Amino acid sequence: MKRTATFTLIACLVTSACAAADITTAWHDQRFNADVSGVVGRSDIVLGHANLRADEAMPLGNGRLGLAAWSQDGLTLQLNRADTLPGRLSPGQVLLPGLKRLVDAPDYAGRLDLHDGEFRESGAGMQATVYVQPDTDVAVIDVHGADPDARQSVLLQLWQPRQPQTIAQQGLAALAETWKDTGEAGASGQTFGSLAAITALARDVRGQVQGPQTVALSFKPNADGSFRVLVAAPAWKGGDAMRSARRLLADAGGVPDTAHRDWWSAFWRRAGLMKLTSADGSAEYMENLRAIDLYATAAESRGPLPGSQAGIADLFSSTRDQHRWSPSAYWHWNLRMQVAANLGAGLYELNTPYFNLYRSNLTSIEAWTRAQMDGRPGACVPETMRFNGRGYENANWLKQPGVNCSTKSPPYYNARTLSTGAEISLWIWQQYLATQDRAFLAANYPVMAASARFLLAYARPGADGLLHTFPSNAHETQWDVHDPTTDIAAMKAAFPVIIEAAQTLHTDAALIAELQKALPKIPALPLQKSGGDDVIGPSYDAGAEIQNTENIGLEPVWPYALIGDSGPQHALGVQTYMQRPNKFENDWSYDPLQAAHLGLADEVRTALLTLTGKYQKYLSGFSGFTGNEFYVEQMGVVAATLQDALAQDHDGLIRIAPAWPKGWNADATVYIQQRSKVDLQIRDGVPNTVVIEAGTDGRIAVRNPWPGQATEAVASGSGTRVAEADGHDDVLRLSVQAGKAYLIRRVDRSGAEPVYTAIDGTAASKPKTLGARRIGLP
Repeated sequence: MKRTATFTLIACLVTSACAAADITTAWHDQRFNADVSGVVGRSDIVLGHANLRADEAMPLGNGRLGLAAWSQDGLTLQLNRADTLPGRLSPGQVLLPGLKRLVDAPDYAGRLDLHDGEFRESGAGMQATVYVQPDTDVAVIDVHGADPDARQSVLLQLWQPRQPQTIAQQGLAALAETWKDTGEAGASGQTFGSLAAITALARDVRGQVQGPQTVALSFKPNADGSFRVLVAAPAWKGGDAMRSARRLLADAGGVPDTAHRDWWSAFWRRAGLMKLTSADGSAEYMENLRAIDLYATAAESRGPLPGSQAGIADLFSSTRDQHRWSPSAYWHWNLRMQVAANLGAGLYELNTPYFNLYRSNLTSIEAWTRAQMDGRPGACVPETMRFNGRGYENANWLKQPGVNCSTKSPPYYNARTLSTGAEISLWIWQQYLATQDRAFLAANYPVMAASARFLLAYARPGADGLLHTFPSNAHETQWDVHDPTTDIAAMKAAFPVIIEAAQTLHTDAALIAELQKALPKIPALPLQKSGGDDVIGPSYDAGAEIQNTENIGLEPVWPYALIGDSGPQHALGVQTYMQRPNKFENDWSYDPLQAAHLGLADEVRTALLTLTGKYQKYLSGFSGFTGNEFYVEQMGVVAATLQDALAQDHDGLIRIAPAWPKGWNADATVYIQQRSKVDLQIRDGVPNTVVIEAGTDGRIAVRNPWPGQATEAVASGSGTRVAEADGHDDVLRLSVQAGKAYLIRRVDRSGAEPVYTAIDGTAASKPKTLGARRIGLP
């Protein structure tokens, strides 16, 4: 019945041949009603045959311990953590050869269940389930249907040149290793390490050391053919490895079997969900990528530092200890799409590691700035920054380390990129606006203030009376140029919010005065000609050599939000977009996000599909870029774009479907400022249901979702009209109360109320395809 109602709705909108009573809505009984598990299940990754290769691995994790799971040698798991620094070394790989019969079976079936956080396989009468417990850093392998009389083995191994301690005793085996961070520029001197341990809940469990990097267990399944393997890989900096492992595994044995499912179920209930459809299946494919992105972020982002660096899904690595980019450093450019995606999904806690990275290192960053930037105050936040706040990039393919935020460095990609701290300040402010968490703002405000103090100290007045930055990088695109667009946009966008943050916290009156004085002295954005049109250039040095394939002229559109889908500079923004030098380049390309903020719906669709077609390489949904590691950044751009195409609230005006592609249908919730969210349903690009769920008391402004038509806002439940706008007024203004919902609708609805039908979904039954790209295995 639900499927029929949905189909009827689509047909009506396409043909315009039905009465208003046939229009459906999921908003009913003060709720936006959706089958959460069904909608999430639409994005499950389905395997029609076993994923035998390392590059076909499935991602699992609890935010601290991550796994790559594939079916080589029966079952192989690579264990990963973000705190095995500076090399992000794996705690080891686990091999379970007894599952060979399962993975080779003609009736093999596999699934990564996103809603439950499980990788499940079955075949030849056997079943195996792999998951990570939410609160103990222990992975579980549950097996049923094994031969109870045949001994099983589990191997835990490392590789050269690793030199672990190998231990096996009393049904438990472990590998433990420690090292010091002393071998590269900017080293912290801290001790790091890895610990992995295995045990089995089975009969006659025996452990043994098999070599300098390998330990093993052997055992017999229980009489019913079942057994369970527990794999521990906690944070480790040394000590009694066996005692720690035994205690952790004992604790894990007492965790209810449903704990991980309960955690994931609660996660999805609070996430902003989307169900997308289109005639060609492209919208659903984007839905799948976004769901996988949210899943992967939750599985890697619950530790003290971000799980991903350089855009790589490090916690799901299947390449042992191989890393293309410097694994000790974070690239801010490759983190920001993930921050944006979390905000729109209402998953604010997943940004905690990002903010902690910069907040906890502020003292070190300020010391770096004084030493490297000629004694200047404040924080020049390195664009590529080691985990301990130092601006070194120690990639193994560089002849010497790259140095960031330094007047001493020769010209280099980010030697003098100055805008990173200002952008971080904007994300702090956006998180605060979303959550209204004053304690969060107070804790992170020092990063904002220090970033402002540095820019004020670096910018110098010119003969024209304006403030100029030189030498400065236009991010990685132009080096040591005058007044890069990134600097100008950063100051124009960040200085006002830093003023507002300081006023909110009743602090830094002197800094407020300095910033207010500086604001009118920031230069205009640099213009240059392209295709006969004025466009925004990367800097005032139009002829400077181009060093990278970025679209710096579009930074004022996103992330700096100085140019949107209306206003005096909108046409300039559109011209800059259409004439951008690098179209659909790089898996981190921000083309679709910038198109969304300019209101270019057709370009949003084109950019999403083109970039996915070029870069989404792996059956897990991850992209490929350089080397053979999994990249998460392209999915992050997809997730952030879909949200911003559906609803935007970056300047006090809520925009409904500002850039939603025609032909794409959506049932979605998007989180906005003031702890609020938008529930909306769109058919063929046109909004149907629009509801604002208010998180705080106050006034809000909503741009008319149906331009030229009379619109009203009614309080859900009572039906009381609280605001109205005629077709000549483009904005609906209303007072809202926390916890109340407000239905935005056209005044002339031509008949009965929409028919209620909940948003349903059915778990994926086959792999998804988009042209030559695929999620899953046929």
